[in-house]
Amino acid sequence: MRLWHFELIPYLPKSQLLAQWRELNSIYAKEDRHVLINYIYEYPKSELSIYTALVLEEMKKRGVNIRTVDKMNRYFEGVDVLENDTPYKRHHNDDYLTICYYNLYEKFIRGQKDFSKQQFEALDAFYKQRGTQIEKTLT
Repeated sequence: MRLWHFELIPYLPKSQLLAQWRELNSIYAKEDRHVLINYIYEYPKSELSIYTALVLEEMKKRGVNIRTVDKMNRYFEGVDVLENDTPYKRHHNDDYLTICYYNLYEKFIRGQKDFSKQQFEALDAFYKQRGTQIEKTLT
């Protein structure tokens, strides 16, 4: 279970984008706990709302039909939606961007069927342009 770095949502292959929507719905239904997503519970629900809006926007751009948003609506009932496009600032940092980039890179070099060379080149150009540096923090 993973929430991809929010800046990479536009570069996700369709299968990862659809899986992201499934994972979000699982969070809405069960408030899943998993080592890769537990940090989201350190933030107000409005942060997940911002992240969800980015995923929904990308799905809409790609013409993905969403059958239901019932779980999402129940989960965010009464939550004030913030006008912010950078969710999870402490966790979706350069280190996490790099981790997600290399996870996607591996999917590309292993031949994921819905991850074209053109798509990866766009991701790679974004990543290189971003000039991300890993900050190794050992505790």
